[in-house]
Amino acid sequence: MSAIGHYLEAAGLPTVSISLIRLHSEKMHPPRALWVPYELGRPLGVPNDAAFQTRVLRAALALLERTDGPILEDHSEDAPNRAKDDADDGMFCPVSFPPPAADESPSAILKREISGLKPWQALAVERRGRTTTIQSGLAIEAIADHFAAMAEGTAPAGSTLEGVPPAEAFKRMLDDLLAFYQEAATAQPGQTASHAEVSVWFWGETQAGKLLLACRDRAREGEYADLRFITERLMIPRVAREKLNL
Repeated sequence: MSAIGHYLEAAGLPTVSISLIRLHSEKMHPPRALWVPYELGRPLGVPNDAAFQTRVLRAALALLERTDGPILEDHSEDAPNRAKDDADDGMFCPVSFPPPAADESPSAILKREISGLKPWQALAVERRGRTTTIQSGLAIEAIADHFAAMAEGTAPAGSTLEGVPPAEAFKRMLDDLLAFYQEAATAQPGQTASHAEVSVWFWGETQAGKLLLACRDRAREGEYADLRFITERLMIPRVAREKLNL
């Protein structure tokens, strides 16, 4: 959007954009941009909060009055689901995960965890009529195998998806795994956990979260260097990083 803004401005059309990754905007120098401290995919902060979303939009549109660009302004208001009280009480997971056996492999632990969540994820799909676990085209078990292998440093280098660059393939599988857990965790009747609570639960309590953190460590050490930007900057939501000190 930053690049498109330059073309539109050259044609005489004033533009403003909302930035979720400040580093990108710093490099692209958009004509006018409002950086918001929210999770990827949530440029207006939280769903179903029209008053808050309106304030974000008004802050962005107010930049149209500025002619001293390029402008990159920080929006300082936190989204309601990032407030401290939202994540302090935790959430109720529909499945209890027993402690792993001493000789159980990371892949086996993850698959058992996924198996326990599958009925709840299926219920979520039935109730909502859709799923967002469609980015990679892989079965969730295949994704589990790949991330477990990466965590152990035994996954082959290169892309898992034919014709897709390694970083993009990793991101698609990551999105599918996160969506699976999100759908399963919020399927139970009466479950009102916020996105922030689910994020803290995923990264703090699940085997999937632990293995992804191990994948990040592998990338830091250079074994999967082409994934380092994603694992460092895009993988873990800000609320989980801050609360769990990740």
